[in-house]
Amino acid sequence: MDKNTQNTQQESSDKGKFLSKPRVFSGLTCILFSVVLTFSFVSYLMNWKADQSQAGTMLDKSIKSSNLFGKLGDWLGNIFIFESIGVASFIIAFLFLVFGTIILKKKMFKPWKTVGHSLFFICWLPILFGAITKGQGVLSGVYGYQIMDSLNSMIGSVGLWLVLVASILLYFILEFNLRPSSIKSKLNDINENTIGKVKSMMPSSDENFEADEELIEEIETSEQEEIPSKIKVTEVVEKPTVKFTEPEPVNVPKGFPEVPVSTNLDTIVTPNQTSFYEEPKNDFSQSLNINLNTRPTIPTSTPEQAFDIKPTTPTSTATVTAPQENIKFNVEVAPVIDILDDSDKKSQELVDKHGLYDHRLDLAKFQMPPVELLKDYGNEEISVNKDELEENKNKIVGLLKNFNVGIAEIKATIGPTVTLYEIVPEAGIRVSAIKKLQDDIALNLSALGIRIIAPMPGKGTIGIEVPRKNPTMVSMRSVIASHKFQNTDMDLPVVFGKTISNEVFMADLSKMPHLLMAGATGQGKSVGINAILTSLLYKKHPSELKFVMVDPKKVELSLYSKIERHYLAKLPDSDDAIITDTNKVINTLNSLCVEMDQRYDLLKNAFCKNLKEYNKKFTERKLNPENGHRYLPYIVLVVDEFADLIMTAGKEVELPIARLAQLARAVGIHLIVATQRPSVNVITGMIKANFPARAAFRVISSVDSRTILDSPGADQLIGKGDMLYFNGNEILRLQCAFVDTPEVERLAEFIGEQKGYASAFLLPEYVSEDSTSTVGAFDPNEKDALFEDAARIIVSTQQGSTSMLQRQLKLGYNRAGRIMDQLEASGIVGGFNGAKAREVLISDLHSLEQFLEDLRS
Repeated sequence: MDKNTQNTQQESSDKGKFLSKPRVFSGLTCILFSVVLTFSFVSYLMNWKADQSQAGTMLDKSIKSSNLFGKLGDWLGNIFIFESIGVASFIIAFLFLVFGTIILKKKMFKPWKTVGHSLFFICWLPILFGAITKGQGVLSGVYGYQIMDSLNSMIGSVGLWLVLVASILLYFILEFNLRPSSIKSKLNDINENTIGKVKSMMPSSDENFEADEELIEEIETSEQEEIPSKIKVTEVVEKPTVKFTEPEPVNVPKGFPEVPVSTNLDTIVTPNQTSFYEEPKNDFSQSLNINLNTRPTIPTSTPEQAFDIKPTTPTSTATVTAPQENIKFNVEVAPVIDILDDSDKKSQELVDKHGLYDHRLDLAKFQMPPVELLKDYGNEEISVNKDELEENKNKIVGLLKNFNVGIAEIKATIGPTVTLYEIVPEAGIRVSAIKKLQDDIALNLSALGIRIIAPMPGKGTIGIEVPRKNPTMVSMRSVIASHKFQNTDMDLPVVFGKTISNEVFMADLSKMPHLLMAGATGQGKSVGINAILTSLLYKKHPSELKFVMVDPKKVELSLYSKIERHYLAKLPDSDDAIITDTNKVINTLNSLCVEMDQRYDLLKNAFCKNLKEYNKKFTERKLNPENGHRYLPYIVLVVDEFADLIMTAGKEVELPIARLAQLARAVGIHLIVATQRPSVNVITGMIKANFPARAAFRVISSVDSRTILDSPGADQLIGKGDMLYFNGNEILRLQCAFVDTPEVERLAEFIGEQKGYASAFLLPEYVSEDSTSTVGAFDPNEKDALFEDAARIIVSTQQGSTSMLQRQLKLGYNRAGRIMDQLEASGIVGGFNGAKAREVLISDLHSLEQFLEDLRS
């Protein structure tokens, strides 16, 4: 045997021994698995919406996968990326590569340092992407979003971003020794080396040019060796800064991500979890972007241009170019500015001396009710029943195929009460063909009520709402304790419950501006009223809000009688703040109209358009209380059973309700009207036109649904708080929050036990036309108690004005008008003279005292 043959056999035997070693096999296996993970993750990210549903169908040959490694790649991507840590899973693939090289004894990485850095970014990256994307997509993963949501609930969005930024800055400081002294020394060293090298590169003569050229080559090679370290530092430092300061704007629903079921017809996927509170509206990254993008510019023009002062002098004088005249012009403008700002200066002096007016000082020690007063019903997270979803999906798809209706895509959104199946019909399918199958779908699913939304507003899909077999209750405590309600900046926040996507739904009563509620008996209408009142009591101070409650049934709103001295309003001669008598209801509604007119007069004198502007001016002490100005609280009229009032009073109730609905919005008077029977003779066209916001619980017929919502659907609700809310643009299906009677009692007792006002908020007096006395029938024995004081004011000022009596004596319009009529009948003032003040017939106070003495005798 020759030498070549012996060498070949020896090499083959050595290779077999090499491959047979367990260490080498394990190292190559780790490296190979790292490559498989990397390409599986990349392929999964490119087609995750379509491939996500393939994770549980490993043995189904009929379903094809678009992943490079097939269903195994789908399964790996779903486990590591979607259900775990998102894109940080690539670090796990990198760690397998590191372990493989370590096993093969290839010193490519420092083991402990690499593992430490990797573990830091495995923990940090999912939380960062969860904060940026709010759980939308797969960048953060389930664990990243849950950890971010828990931190956000404990320390808020600002605290979350501070923790993220502080942690990454601390990491770079510790890793690269980025102390100011070290950075300064490194910069000095770099500058000295650069200067020295440049000096050495300068050619002294033509004789040493070749030596200098060699030196240049050495410098270039040394700089090329230093460049990679500098590039690494720049990339590592700047990358998180870009992600933090300039995140891509993503318009996503707040809460857990809504994941499409599938692009295929045979599979369906549901969200893993759907019960997360909504994030605060003021996101830290958004506020940071706003500050960066809207940085104010410093004017560089003249003072006149900077303050936008236009000269009022003629054009000829403005064109004079002499600098002396320009100086005179500036001197003349200054007094004008002082005159214009005189009232502002006075109000500013009052603010500096006394501070801003605080309307809460009357009840400075009043404590807002705590959340613990409401009952905790335990875990309210929505459980996903995959068998129920799959069964309903198959029934819907099969039924539509039987009627030759093809489906291109279907996905599901699970809510507390119903599940919304969104389908995309194939091209050429009419929407009306699907809407006609509502009863057939309900029969096939054996469901209580099916509601079809065709098409869904703002989406290219058709929605089919199917009631769940095991609905989840929405407690009042869960929505009151949510971030959205606690951090809201609404004027009158009303929290109804949760939407079909399990988000807390709120609305501003001041912008509705009135709410019309309807629903059959026992369907949750009274609970809805209690939810509205509870949410307002949890956010507004007694000095900011007053209720006028009308309860013809006498039992629904009686629980709130304990808060009479804090939140309720009534007529001066009324014993009970909660009105049950029909005659008192009429007087109260007309009294509210008088209050509305008086408030409009105050707004007109204050040059304000709405209540918010007026109260702001009054708080800044720009309105004089001696002129009748006062802080105006919001007034909310609550009518529990409107149909009974219409039956007993008719037009006497309808007209003031319609007038308040038309005009009372700007002065802070808002209406909540509820009825069991939404028929056209109860909710007339005049009332309905001024109630753009409507809430419908389950009604008996589709005619009632069209009466309240102008569309069908309320007759297909399942009851127990299931409701439709119409805000004037679209109809939303909500599950109303449940608040029980003992919870309302505890809330009312907590408020009632605290110090309140001397009495309820008194509305202006109203006397009907048949009970008013006519001018000329004056009887000295029936004169008003303030008759003589009013006469002295009129004679001393020689001005017969009803509004002046209102301001000086702090009276309502009706009582001041009756006193003025008595003064006219007694001969102190003359008759009505249109817009002018009445003539005063007595010239001085001495003559008045003699006149009053004669009247007493």
